[in-house]
Parts: sequence; structure tokens; C-alpha cells
Amino acid sequence: MTAPAAGPEAGRGPSAPAPAGLPRANPAAKVVAALLVAVALVPVVDAVTAGAVLAAGLAAVPFARLPGRLLLGLGLPLLLMSASVGLVTLLFGEGGPQEALGAALRLPAIALPGMLVGLTSDPTDLADALVQRLRVPERPAMGVLAALRLVPLLAGQWRTLGRARRARGLEAGRNPVAAVTISAGKVFALLVRSIRTGTLLAMAMDARGFGGGQPRGHARTSPWRPADTALVAGTAAVLAAAHGLSLALGTWTPLLA
Repeated sequence: MTAPAAGPEAGRGPSAPAPAGLPRANPAAKVVAALLVAVALVPVVDAVTAGAVLAAGLAAVPFARLPGRLLLGLGLPLLLMSASVGLVTLLFGEGGPQEALGAALRLPAIALPGMLVGLTSDPTDLADALVQRLRVPERPAMGVLAALRLVPLLAGQWRTLGRARRARGLEAGRNPVAAVTISAGKVFALLVRSIRTGTLLAMAMDARGFGGGQPRGHARTSPWRPADTALVAGTAAVLAAAHGLSLALGTWTPLLA
């Protein structure tokens, strides 16, 4: 029997404040905006287009209302990857510093919107939005929901593996070789745990009828607000402005030039 429809705030309690900024936006709108960014930046490699889009994405980060520690923890690896891509392009590419700068800016400009989608969207709301708004089949949508729900579990298991190894005296100290060896063992153990967890989850979902292919009801609706339309339209406008600026400056460079 299908539960009565309710808004995304129904489970937060009467006294819980409604989310603001990007967490309040419909996940489908955020997914569409992120896809627009990827589609618009993949065909071009110049630094001006990617830099303008990246600047707009960084300007939207405060509206995500995320803890600074989380942003720092995710931003540093992204910065390192961008610098690595730029350095490799500079050393082995044929376009010189301009091509290297474009490659370094292009990666975070594409990745940042996707990160904001994952960090500001409740997994259940995201699955509802994929099915109800973007008409994604229910099986892959439930797979996305299950994967996002497992991320905190895997993070907890990683910490447990680290504590278990320290309890057994397996610490690397200042030895980088030992650190790599211990990390490789933890990665393998986490892989085994994730396979076992995924198998049990698949069996449980199949037992509850998720694999039967029958149409399912929705306990909550996925509302689309005018602000969601504005988010998608604003993203398209920013992308058009970035390409226009690059064309005006004469730096616009297609990927397959």
C-alpha cells in the first residue's frame, strides 16, 4: 500500500528548520546543472572558459552550507589532482602553459558541481528526484540510493581497520614504505568487506521486491520550485557567458582542434 505523499521536510519534525541554499534545491535540478557544466566544458580546453565556470562554482560554495573542515578535506585532493594534470600537460603536451592552465582549471570546474550535488542532497531525496523528475528507471535509482547510504558505513569500516591495526602494533611511524604496505592491506580488507556488504544488501533488496520490476509507489513527492528552474537557467546563463567571454578574448579552443 502506498504511503500518503509528503514533502521532503516531512521527516524532519515540526521544530526542525527547513534547509536553505543548495540543500533546499531539488536534487534533479542540481544534477541537471552539473550535467550542463560537464557537457559545456568537455568540448573546450581553454583556460578562460574553464576559469570563468570555476569562479562561478566557487562563488556557489558558500550557499552549500557545508562545514569548513569537510570542504578543506575534499578541496585539497582536488587541488592536488588539478595541479598534477596541469604539470603533466605542461611537460608532455604541445600547447604550452596555456593548455596546461586550461587542463588544470577544467578538472575542478567539472568536478565541483558533482561534488556539491552529492554533499548537499539527501540520498533518499536524490533517488526520488531521479525517478519522479528525471524519469530514471527505478533499479538504477535504487542502486544510487544504496551506494550513497553505504558511503558512511565504508568510512566507518576504514576507521575500524585502522584502529585494529594499531591495536596489533602495525604502525608505519615515519617509514613511507611501511605506510604504503599498511594502506594497501587496508584497501584490500575494505574491498572484501564492501563486496560482502553489497552481496547482503542485494539479497535483502531482492527479498523486499526491489528486483521484481513491478511499479512502486512513492512515500514522498519531489517538489520542483521556481528556484530550481532559476538554478538550471542560471547555470546555462553562466556557461553561455563563459563561452562568450572566451570567444570575445579570442582564447576559445575546441578539444578536437
